[in-house]
Amino acid sequence: MSNNKSFIAKIEETVLKFLKPEYMDSKDKADDFINDRLNAQEKPVKSIFKSFDFNGMQVFTFGNDNAQNTILYIHGGAYISEINYQHFIYCYLLARKLNAHVLAPVYPLAPKHSANDAFEAITELYKSRVQKNNLIMMGDSAGGGFVYSFCQYLKTVNLEQPDKIITFSPWVDISMSSPPYNSSDDPILGEIGLKEIGKSWAGDLSTKDYRVSPLFGDSTDLADTLIFAGENEIFYSDIRKYAENLKRDGVNVKLVTGAKLFHIYPLFPIPEAKNVLNDIKRYLDD
Repeated sequence: MSNNKSFIAKIEETVLKFLKPEYMDSKDKADDFINDRLNAQEKPVKSIFKSFDFNGMQVFTFGNDNAQNTILYIHGGAYISEINYQHFIYCYLLARKLNAHVLAPVYPLAPKHSANDAFEAITELYKSRVQKNNLIMMGDSAGGGFVYSFCQYLKTVNLEQPDKIITFSPWVDISMSSPPYNSSDDPILGEIGLKEIGKSWAGDLSTKDYRVSPLFGDSTDLADTLIFAGENEIFYSDIRKYAENLKRDGVNVKLVTGAKLFHIYPLFPIPEAKNVLNDIKRYLDD
């Protein structure tokens, strides 16, 4: 990996630090945020991009259904924030650059819903696509963590694994049980807020249940996986640990580290993100 962070990435990081949500570093503000989300009205997400209804779940779609690759993209947002313009733009780029049909479901979120609700919704969507050639599960942050939990879960219901797994900065331990975490250095996330949100997402499950924290699950027989993570992000040590678990369980895994970079850096308009898309294209062509 290159040790030189681009000038544009440095600017982006400065902006992110300025915009970092207060609830990430304050339990009181995190509790207020969770309560606000609990009282917020659920309504369809508006976007210029197309979506369809699947068993009552809104699913955004990018590219052609007959494309070479099919990507089921699970968006991040700490399991509490809905899909946003950043995800839409990235899914659009994936469809164009990778000759892919990309599906991005608006899955049930905390605190009104918990992980079990999302598993039920995503399982049915997955079943409708599992026979597609070159099916790739992809996700960022919380969505990346969900992908690994979901693929572990697939083994328990005798469903086929996807052809490949690609994640960006996956949240693999919502219990945040391996401190110290570099909350003060991470321009996006904070340990205090994440712990509170994680409890809400787990619902009746332990925060160390594999269905919410894949770090503690059995990853044997998972598909080949490619992980991108920023060296300076709060999840980096947990991601490295999970990559080692994948290797231990016999999974063909590659971890690509963005030197001195931040959480989900591939989704930002920085030069390093272009390199990531090229890496993914080569990975899918192998």
